[in-house]
Amino acid sequence: MIRTVHRVLLLLAVAVAAALLVLPATAKTNKTVVTVKATNSLKFILSTKTVKAGVVSFKVTNTGSIPHDFKIAGKKTPLLGAGKSATLTVTLKKGKKYPYLCTVPGHAAAGMKGTVKVI
Repeated sequence: MIRTVHRVLLLLAVAVAAALLVLPATAKTNKTVVTVKATNSLKFILSTKTVKAGVVSFKVTNTGSIPHDFKIAGKKTPLLGAGKSATLTVTLKKGKKYPYLCTVPGHAAAGMKGTVKVI
C-alpha cells in the first residue's frame, strides 16, 4: 500500500515537472520589433512594413529637430522631441493593414503616414 502511494506521488511529481518544462515553451508569444525613425523631412522610415500577426513593438526615435509622435492601431506615443525615443506595443491581426501617422497638425498631410501589412 505504501509502495503504491509512493509510486503515485512520484508519477505526479514527474508529471508536474514535465508540465512546468513544457508550459513556458507553449506560452511564448511571437514578438516583432519594428524600428521607426521620424525625420525632419516629414517622413517615417520603418525597418519593415510587413510584420507577422501578434504582438508588435514599434521603437520610435525622433532623428530630427522638430517634435513628432507615432500612432497605430489606436495607440500613440507621446510627443517626442529631438533625439527622444518611445516604444509602442500593439497586437495586430493577420490579414489586415494598419495605417500609421504622425498626429502633429500638418505632418501626416505632408507625408508622415503609411501602412503596415500583417501576414
